[in-house]
Amino acid sequence: MTVGMINANPVVHERPERAAHPHAAALDALDVFDTVRDIKDPEHPYSLEQLSVLSQESVSVDEKLGRIQITFTPTVQHCSMATVIGLCLRLKLMQNFPPHFKIDIKVAPGSLANEESVNKQLNDKERVAAALENPNLRQLVDECLCSDHPSSY
Repeated sequence: MTVGMINANPVVHERPERAAHPHAAALDALDVFDTVRDIKDPEHPYSLEQLSVLSQESVSVDEKLGRIQITFTPTVQHCSMATVIGLCLRLKLMQNFPPHFKIDIKVAPGSLANEESVNKQLNDKERVAAALENPNLRQLVDECLCSDHPSSY
């Protein structure tokens, strides 16, 4: 957790049970959501799902086009951890899905003051690679990715 939190008292939602999902041959939004739902928030001991930063409805998959898109909603408009959250999502997807998928990570429209800048950073391969080479940032991302419910496709 980070000292001097922007949102010291987030709303925490009940964690729903995982829906039974017969594993089909095609990748779908539920597969992707199950992979990222347990990522921890960088500031709080809760998952992105529990804080409603992420939901199944915010994930879309187009297997024909080889595209995964996630739109997340930070808990506050001036969230300083939005880029870290996006890096966590991108890295988790890169680790769990074939490299032919194009991954788009975006902040929900109107949910963040510097939304355009964050979206640009999160979808620029060079910026992502440089960010993940920073040892302090990589450690924070790795801590967020540690979960009790590992899943992969």
